[in-house]
This record gives sequence, C-alpha cells and structure tokens, in this order.
Amino acid sequence: MPSRHAKADLPLDQVRRFLEPGPVILLTSYWKGERDVMTLGWHTVMEFTPALVGCVIARGNHSRALVEGSGECAINLPTRGMADAVASIGNCSGTEVDKFAAFALETEPGEQVGAPLLRRCHAQFECRVHDRRLVDEYDFFVLEVVRARAATTPRNPRTLHYQGEGRFMVAGDSIGRRRLFTAGKL
Repeated sequence: MPSRHAKADLPLDQVRRFLEPGPVILLTSYWKGERDVMTLGWHTVMEFTPALVGCVIARGNHSRALVEGSGECAINLPTRGMADAVASIGNCSGTEVDKFAAFALETEPGEQVGAPLLRRCHAQFECRVHDRRLVDEYDFFVLEVVRARAATTPRNPRTLHYQGEGRFMVAGDSIGRRRLFTAGKL
C-alpha cells in the first residue's frame, strides 16, 4: 500500500488542476450596444488598496474587444447552483450566441460601469481597467474594483473552482486560524 504522501509524475498540462488561484468568475462587459459574459478561471488579487485584480482575457474572446473598447467590466461570482450555466457560457462565443438570453441570466445595472451585473451571483465587482502594460504580450489585464457588493448569506458560499477537462471542485468547509495571525500581516 503506497504512502499517502507518495508522489507520481504529473503531465505539465495538468498543473492547473492544483494551482488555479481562486473561484471561477463570470466576467460581463458592454461597449457600443454590445454585451457579453465569459467564464474566467484565472485571476489573482494583486493589491488591497486600491483593490486590484489581474486576469487573462485571451484575444479570441468576444469579451476582450468589449473590455478594451470600454475600459471596464464586472466580475460576478457564481456558486454551485450556476454550474451548468458557468460551463455552458464557457463553451460558446458571444459573437454567435446571446448568452444572457440562452442561459436566462438576469441582470441589473452597475452604478460605476456600463457592464451588466448578474443578479444570481453571490458577489459583484464593478471594475475599470487600471493598467494595460501586459495586455499585448500576455493578455493580462489589471483591473481596479471601483464598487463591490456581496450577498450577506451564506457567509461561505459554495464557489466553483475549475480543474480542467470539464471538472469543477466546489468550495468546502471553512476553517479558522485567526489566532495564528499577527494584525496587519495578512
């Protein structure tokens, strides 16, 4: 019987299964009468004040042109109940499908940006493009969150985390270790 700490080589294209940084998001955008929503599995918090989030929006995504044109978007945080919509949104193009209609996505207007906010999502973050220096070479956008809203319950939402090959992990139990942290360190 192998030890629970025994390791086996892993194909490099599967590294993402272990290192994806956070929950899957639905990024909404709007520009010149067009709107889109895309599933996005790679993003990272870059700074706390101002609240900066980095994400990759590949050239082939319809949302890319809308975000570049408008300079803004919204990050919407879906939960387990939206898993089918999240997967389906990520597997079609906004140039061919009105995803809002096809997946019955209820929207509400943002206060700071023109991108629609998704009502069923646990949280909504209205963003403006803060830095474009890495866009051309790496498709990497640095966004500044200019307004944030979140549902008050549940406290620990069951968010989706993409593992590749059509598999998602759902956020599980939350554990606290507050006693081990020094104020101002994290």
